[in-house]
Amino acid sequence: MTISLNHTIVPAHDKHAAAAFFAHIMGLEVETAAGHFVPVKIDSSLTFDFDNSDRFESHHYAFRVSDDELDAILARVNSAGVSFFADPGHRRVSEFNSYNDGRGFYFADLNGHNLEVGTRL
Repeated sequence: MTISLNHTIVPAHDKHAAAAFFAHIMGLEVETAAGHFVPVKIDSSLTFDFDNSDRFESHHYAFRVSDDELDAILARVNSAGVSFFADPGHRRVSEFNSYNDGRGFYFADLNGHNLEVGTRL
């Protein structure tokens, strides 16, 4: 049996707003609520299930995307007025990284989770 990740819980102060922000930026759609979670389907086998939480540490989520997807995500990040960075510590503002000879960047979501998108992670 191949092991694959099916879903992960993403803590948020407002699960509906967090799911909507994430789905918009990543070019995805918020799914019909499953129980008390607000899911966003990443691909055919993985969902991010947003859930309300009062306190949590920020998490890091990394996504490998195509060049076209990266450009589209960057356009939505810029349109939303969200800063992006070349590094996970958010010091190199408005720059790309070139990890593994690709392009990538980091940005924070509404809850301070560090999102990474790159073409060659």
